Formats: sequence, C-alpha cells, structure tokens
Amino acid sequence: MAERIEKRVERWLSAGIIDSPAAEKIRKFEAEHSARERHRWPVHIALALGGLLVCAGILLFVAAHWEELSPGWRFTLVLMLVGLFPVAGALTAERFQALSLTFHAIGTICVGAGIYLAAQIFNLQEHWPNAILLWAIGALAGWALVQHWSQAILVAILVPSWLVGEWEVRTDEYRLGQFVVAAGMLLLALTYLSAIDSRKDSKERVALAWVGGIALIPCGVWAFVERSENWRWWMNLPAAPHGVRVTGWCIALAAPLLLALILRGRASWMNAISAVWVLLIGTIHPANSAGGRSLLTFSWDSLGGYILAGLGALGLVAWGFVEKRSERINLGIAGFALTVIIFYFSDVMDKLGRSASLIGMGALFLLGGWSLERLRRRLVGEMQRREA
Repeated sequence: MAERIEKRVERWLSAGIIDSPAAEKIRKFEAEHSARERHRWPVHIALALGGLLVCAGILLFVAAHWEELSPGWRFTLVLMLVGLFPVAGALTAERFQALSLTFHAIGTICVGAGIYLAAQIFNLQEHWPNAILLWAIGALAGWALVQHWSQAILVAILVPSWLVGEWEVRTDEYRLGQFVVAAGMLLLALTYLSAIDSRKDSKERVALAWVGGIALIPCGVWAFVERSENWRWWMNLPAAPHGVRVTGWCIALAAPLLLALILRGRASWMNAISAVWVLLIGTIHPANSAGGRSLLTFSWDSLGGYILAGLGALGLVAWGFVEKRSERINLGIAGFALTVIIFYFSDVMDKLGRSASLIGMGALFLLGGWSLERLRRRLVGEMQRREA
C-alpha cells in the first residue's frame, strides 16, 4: 500500500497537480495513518478472540446448567443474554468504540440463541427455519442501528442459511435438492467475492469478499461432488415436482445475480457468466465406475468435472486480472492446483505402479507448484504495474 501511494504521489508531482510541500504532507499523513493501523491490529485480534470466547463460554454455561434452572429462570437468562450486551455496547460507545462494536456483535449472536432457547422453554413446535429468519431480521436491525460491517456479515450469513433451511424442509423427500443448494451457495460465494473492485472497497464490501473467498472452494467442491458421485440412497427418492424445481433454481440463480447487480451495477455481466458456468456443472452425471476408467477414453461424466473446474479456476484468474483483484488470482490459482491434485489422486495414481505414482506425485508438487507460483507472481506484478 505504501509503494502504491508513493507511486501515485510521484505521478501527481510529475503532472503538476500538487507541489512538493503538498506531496510531503500526503506522505506524512499516510505514514502516520499506517502506523496507527499497525498498532491497532493486536487490539482488534484480542477483541475478536474475546468475543468468540465469551460466546462459547455462554453456550457452555447454559448447556451445563440448563436442566437445573426452572422455566422462569431460563426465560430470565434468555432476556439477560439478549439485552445485556447491546446495553454494554451503548455504554462503551464513546469511550471504546471497538469494544462497543464487539458487544453489539455478541448481542446479535445471542439473539439467535435466545430465539431457540425461548422455543425450547415454551415447547414451540414450529417451522424451524423461521427461527433463522427471525435471527436474520434481528441482525438486519442491528446493522441498521450500528452501521458496522460485523452486523452486515451476520446478515449475509443468516439470510442464505434461512433460504437453505426452507429448501431442505421442502425437498427432504425428493432428489436434486442438494445440488440446487450447492449451486446457489457457489454462485453466492462468487457474488460475495466480487463485491469489491478497484473503485468500490468499503469495509462491508471487503468483509463480504472475505466471506466469499473463504466459502468459494468448499462450495465448489460440494457442487462437483454432488453431481459426480453416485449416491444410491439418493436415486431411490422420487423426483421433485416441476414447480418446486423451478422455484428452487429461480432463487438459487436470481438471488445472487440480483445482489451482484446491486453491488456491481453494469459490471455484473461477469457474474452472469459465472452463473452459466455453475449451470454447466449440472450437466455432469455420476459416472459408471464398473470395470474402471481409462485415461485414453474421454467421457464427459468422468472428465467433464475436471474440465469445468479447471476452466472455472482460470476464469477466476482472468476475472481478477481484469478487475485488478489479487485475491481472485490467488484463489483461481489455488483452485486450479486443487483440481489437478484431485484428478491425479482419483484418476491417475491408481493406474500407475507404486514407485511411478510417488515419483509423479513428487514431480507434480515440485514442478506444478513452482510453475503456478511463478505464474501467480507474474500476473500480480503485471496487474500492479497497470494499476500504477
């Protein structure tokens, strides 16, 4: 970041936009700001870990003493959990804002615990995804009041969780339910990852990109596994009604694309291309493994998944290069490497001898890793030169 700012200052000086005293003031301001940020990160880590430990401690305490409490004390404990931390956040807002935001985040998490505990106290036999919906509404209210990215992240996690819960309840007796969820989550992860570009990088967008980056590879593996594996118990289930399937696919595709349109505007056409790629994953069917598979015989059901995964990884690299986002390049390279490794272990290694398979695996890790890292550095360096 310091090198990027220095290059921009030099460019402004050369163009005559600023003079030398103004350039020195900019350098001094950025240096002080960077120093403050470096000194604050241990505090932020301590607060994040403290918040997680407090939440874990509360859950353990409630689980250990729940049976010993009367219904009245149980409900009192629920009210205290839901109300105590937001009040603490309001009281510490002026003195220590970071601690206040941590208290508010813990309070929003406790809202979900309070909803489920209240349902258990009063023996409510309701539609369980509604509890996640109520929790998401609470997180949305917290985001509206606090205006912090931590609340936005909870909304971004809870709303898809509610939709997944609704789908699971309605398609528990049918086929194809899991792949619709996997495809929707994969496309949503891509939407979250693309929330920032070179022009839009608010804290909420950066947090969404982190969530998308963390979830992208697991969701991708999930989607490919759902289409390529032959689940025998799954084949015995009846097909879902046409209306249910259409509704599920509309939500799985339209919701992430609509969010991408809101976040990215005209640039969301690239998200539409990613939706086409996700739909192509659905053309893969479980391959018949009887008698083994030959590497010389092409079969879309056996090799199509690897081809699509490799193309998707390379497409993510190109997407990151075009929009100058190094995290997409890194994830694309990692996804391509994972695809090659899975292909080697699944379709190549068992067809070689013991020594040949070990030599091939070593060469794959050494030469392949070196080549991909070299490519990644060249792409990131070229991207930074273009940006400067």
